[in-house]
Amino acid sequence: MMGIEWLKPGAFFGSALFALLGVAVFWLCFVIIDKLTPYDLWAEIVEKKNLALAIVVGAMCIAIGLIVSAAVHG
Repeated sequence: MMGIEWLKPGAFFGSALFALLGVAVFWLCFVIIDKLTPYDLWAEIVEKKNLALAIVVGAMCIAIGLIVSAAVHG
């Protein structure tokens, strides 16, 4: 049984800090990839409804998320 170990302030704020750090790194990677592509990813997906690009970007987001989570977890 796990108990209330996760309620300790050090564990709670450490987890929140790593979560924010992971989201920031993920966002930075997405912005860099968006700048490297020859067109605006958001406009292409949302306005032009490019489903193939949406699938590729979704897969890229999953891959970046796995890499960031592995890096944060250690």
